[in-house]
Amino acid sequence: RAVAPLHPVAVQCQEAQLVVTVHRDLFGTGRLVRAGDLSLGSASCLPVSQNPAEGTVTFVAGLHECGSTLQMTPDSLIYKTSLSYKPTPSGNLVIVRTNPVVVPVECHYPRKSNVSSKAIQPTWAPFRSTLSAEERLMFSLRLMNDDWSTERVSNGFQLGESLHLQADVSSEGHIPLRLFVDDCVATLSPDRNSSPRYAFIDLGGCLVDGRADDTTSAFISPRPRQETLQFVVDVFKFAGDDRNLIYITCHLKVFPADQAPNPRNKACSFNKASSLWAPVEGTGDICSCCETGNCPLYG
Repeated sequence: RAVAPLHPVAVQCQEAQLVVTVHRDLFGTGRLVRAGDLSLGSASCLPVSQNPAEGTVTFVAGLHECGSTLQMTPDSLIYKTSLSYKPTPSGNLVIVRTNPVVVPVECHYPRKSNVSSKAIQPTWAPFRSTLSAEERLMFSLRLMNDDWSTERVSNGFQLGESLHLQADVSSEGHIPLRLFVDDCVATLSPDRNSSPRYAFIDLGGCLVDGRADDTTSAFISPRPRQETLQFVVDVFKFAGDDRNLIYITCHLKVFPADQAPNPRNKACSFNKASSLWAPVEGTGDICSCCETGNCPLYG
């Protein structure tokens, strides 16, 4: 709305910032407030310009600046801040002649609109949510029951049992993605770089624990869906250590599902019957580096 004493605060909600124009006749009495007594947001940002002829001051702030907050509804992104007027004493330092004022300021933006993805193919496909472009992929790694139907309630195991691990990614708004596990490391502390450490998946998707003579560790094939990868690892403990707790840290990643797996993006198990490495999907040659250890750099 036009700036006038009847509507002394006007807000423009722009693409990446908001512009607040304040008439210094804030109370419509003809008495102008001091520009220095006006501020924006919890960070108390000051005006960026004044217009003495019109008796206005202007604030310009990025949507995330000056202590603004973000509220999300099913249909809108709402950025909230406030305009504050805090009168300081003048002349007689004991009194003021106006009350402090806090004016709520909001900018509403629709969450759903058309977005072109031509500039960022093939990472994204056309989608109808501007928010999806900003969200991070949601990865999870869970201990499952032996039949994979539900998450395992207990994380206690006996030697001789098997861990049923399931990695997932939520990829709503993206092109179809295939999940891979680059590596998994077991340690005695939450620090994956601590010692001792045992990498049972390594080299960008080789389940190296299955190469040992006395194990049956392997990826489950076929996958239940492209965004899920299941694998079984025989229970182990660190030699010479009596602690009954180990930490497992895995690096998960995604790859476009319409692209063929390759030596960088693979899930390979060792088949003891054939003495060969075999992928969950793709041609057998992508797993050859699991035997030589010369897999391409990954991360």
